[in-house]
Amino acid sequence: MVKIGIQVKTVRERALLNQEELAEKAGIGTATLSRIENDRVEPHFRTIRKLAKALGVDPSELLPKE
Repeated sequence: MVKIGIQVKTVRERALLNQEELAEKAGIGTATLSRIENDRVEPHFRTIRKLAKALGVDPSELLPKE
Protein backbone atom coordinates (compact mmCIF):
# COMPACT_ATOMS: atom_id res chain seq x y z
CA MET A 1 0.00 0.00 0.00
CA VAL A 2 1.31 3.42 -0.97
CA LYS A 3 1.02 5.78 1.99
CA ILE A 4 0.90 9.38 0.82
CA GLY A 5 -1.07 10.93 3.66
CA ILE A 6 1.70 12.92 5.31
CA GLN A 7 2.87 14.32 1.97
CA VAL A 8 -0.64 15.37 0.96
CA LYS A 9 -1.26 17.02 4.31
CA THR A 10 2.11 18.79 4.29
CA VAL A 11 1.64 20.19 0.78
CA ARG A 12 -1.98 21.14 1.56
CA GLU A 13 -0.95 23.06 4.67
CA ARG A 14 1.89 24.74 2.78
CA ALA A 15 -0.71 25.89 0.23
CA LEU A 16 -2.77 27.30 3.13
CA LEU A 17 -5.80 25.16 2.26
CA ASN A 18 -8.07 23.27 4.61
CA GLN A 19 -9.39 19.82 3.72
CA GLU A 20 -12.70 21.14 2.43
CA GLU A 21 -11.02 23.63 0.10
CA LEU A 22 -8.61 21.06 -1.34
CA ALA A 23 -11.33 18.45 -1.75
CA GLU A 24 -13.48 20.93 -3.67
CA LYS A 25 -10.59 22.04 -5.90
CA ALA A 26 -9.67 18.42 -6.62
CA GLY A 27 -13.26 17.29 -7.18
CA ILE A 28 -13.22 14.64 -4.47
CA GLY A 29 -15.14 14.26 -1.23
CA THR A 30 -13.88 15.71 2.02
CA ALA A 31 -14.23 12.30 3.68
CA THR A 32 -12.13 10.75 0.92
CA LEU A 33 -9.40 13.34 1.42
CA SER A 34 -9.46 12.72 5.16
CA ARG A 35 -9.06 8.97 4.61
CA ILE A 36 -6.15 9.61 2.21
CA GLU A 37 -4.39 11.94 4.67
CA ASN A 38 -4.83 9.38 7.46
CA ASP A 39 -3.55 6.55 5.22
CA ARG A 40 -6.81 4.62 5.56
CA VAL A 41 -7.14 4.17 1.80
CA GLU A 42 -4.75 3.88 -1.11
CA PRO A 43 -5.88 6.42 -3.73
CA HIS A 44 -5.99 5.65 -7.44
CA PHE A 45 -3.32 7.43 -9.46
CA ARG A 46 -6.03 9.57 -11.10
CA THR A 47 -6.95 10.85 -7.62
CA ILE A 48 -3.29 11.60 -6.91
CA ARG A 49 -3.17 13.55 -10.19
CA LYS A 50 -6.31 15.51 -9.23
CA LEU A 51 -4.81 16.39 -5.85
CA ALA A 52 -1.50 17.39 -7.42
CA LYS A 53 -3.22 19.60 -9.99
CA ALA A 54 -5.34 21.26 -7.29
CA LEU A 55 -2.19 21.88 -5.24
CA GLY A 56 -0.13 23.07 -8.22
CA VAL A 57 2.56 20.42 -7.79
CA ASP A 58 3.90 17.47 -9.71
CA PRO A 59 2.26 14.18 -8.63
CA SER A 60 5.69 12.87 -7.59
CA GLU A 61 5.71 15.44 -4.77
CA LEU A 62 2.80 13.57 -3.17
CA LEU A 63 4.52 10.19 -3.21
CA PRO A 64 6.38 8.90 -0.14
CA LYS A 65 9.99 9.95 0.24
CA GLU A 66 12.25 7.02 0.93
